[in-house]
Amino acid sequence: MTQLEFIFAAALILKSGMELWLEKLNRGQTIKFANAIPEALKGVMDEETYSKSNDYTLAKSRFGSIELVFDAIVLSIVILSGMLPALFSWWSGWLGSGTWQSAFFLIFVTTLVGLPSLPFEYWSQFKIEERFGFNRSSVKLWVTDKIKGALIGVIIGVPLLWVLISLVGWLGDSWWIYGFVILMAFQLLMMVLYPMLIVPLFNKLSPLEEGSLKDRLMDLSDRAGFKAKTIQVIDGSKRSGHSNAYFTGFGKFRRIVLYDTLIEQLSEEELEAVLAHEIGHYKKGHIPRMIGMSAIMMFGGFWVIDYLLNSSAFFEGFGFEPLAEGTAGNLGIAMLLFSMLGGLATFWIGPIFNRLSRKHEYEADAFARDAVKGWEPLSGALRRLSEKNLSNLNPHPAYSGFHYSHPTLLERERAMKEGA
Repeated sequence: MTQLEFIFAAALILKSGMELWLEKLNRGQTIKFANAIPEALKGVMDEETYSKSNDYTLAKSRFGSIELVFDAIVLSIVILSGMLPALFSWWSGWLGSGTWQSAFFLIFVTTLVGLPSLPFEYWSQFKIEERFGFNRSSVKLWVTDKIKGALIGVIIGVPLLWVLISLVGWLGDSWWIYGFVILMAFQLLMMVLYPMLIVPLFNKLSPLEEGSLKDRLMDLSDRAGFKAKTIQVIDGSKRSGHSNAYFTGFGKFRRIVLYDTLIEQLSEEELEAVLAHEIGHYKKGHIPRMIGMSAIMMFGGFWVIDYLLNSSAFFEGFGFEPLAEGTAGNLGIAMLLFSMLGGLATFWIGPIFNRLSRKHEYEADAFARDAVKGWEPLSGALRRLSEKNLSNLNPHPAYSGFHYSHPTLLERERAMKEGA
């Protein structure tokens, strides 16, 4: 084992160990409060639903721990067995190591490495989600979704990777700066195109029907200065009983999207509060802020890839024989290894982003409270959604810090009341 492989193994063990410990803490917290609903949460769920919620949390956590160990084993085999250098040698010997070949190689390996996780995805959907009444998909639809996703990945991913990899030959040492600009521009473009071109391949989007609900929501958007041209409903119920609401795009391309399950579960007053919350994210500038944070991370990622590209020790440390300096094959390998290993580092900064996200949620809640003139409608919506989605009402603080981008129900209610 080389020094880099040893560092990788240590980092993988440390991250996996931390994740397993967090899962254990959260299960312990759930079991601790399993016998009776805490006083502060009475009224959110009845005892039967509360018990079911705890069972759901425990089932997901136990299954997630097994999946976590499996994924760690797969990643360690891929990195430490010499599989990647052997695959690259076979691929380049058969097709060469030019820009197109490298782009297809990245997609091929990413797909290949993802195959072992499919049984876990199937079990999660058709066993756990089915057991708790959330699954509404069929095996045929699930398989079709996977095939569509893979085809879209090839159609979009290969040309984009080809452009990024070609930059080395076109621009030399400054390739990574232009690569960052191109990928950032692509992401902004997809914010506009995704709901128009990709979403309809999986779901049906239709305008919200005329009536009191639409009038109420459109009036809110006008009062709040959002000026929405339309509100769309997505048929999320064809796959899951979970619900959501969001908006996509920016400027004149922005769209408000409500899940049909959300409309089924909430009253008009509660839906108005949920929409006010989403508008709050827009009015408070959270979207540009998060895009900016993402841009900083992406810029740093491209800088790291460029650094690795010029480090023969990096390639040799993972069993690769570096090609001529600055070649497409080298960049393809650097990108592949960065994508596989990056999570070992970014996992530890996740709490920072979650803390910022929770701050945004508090601000959007406050905006919604003021927009509908009271905290009760949003509180009612959050309580109803917690019940319908069997949410974990008592997450362990450490687990919440690493995994929750939203505050808990009680934290959000307390903040809205104090602000009021």
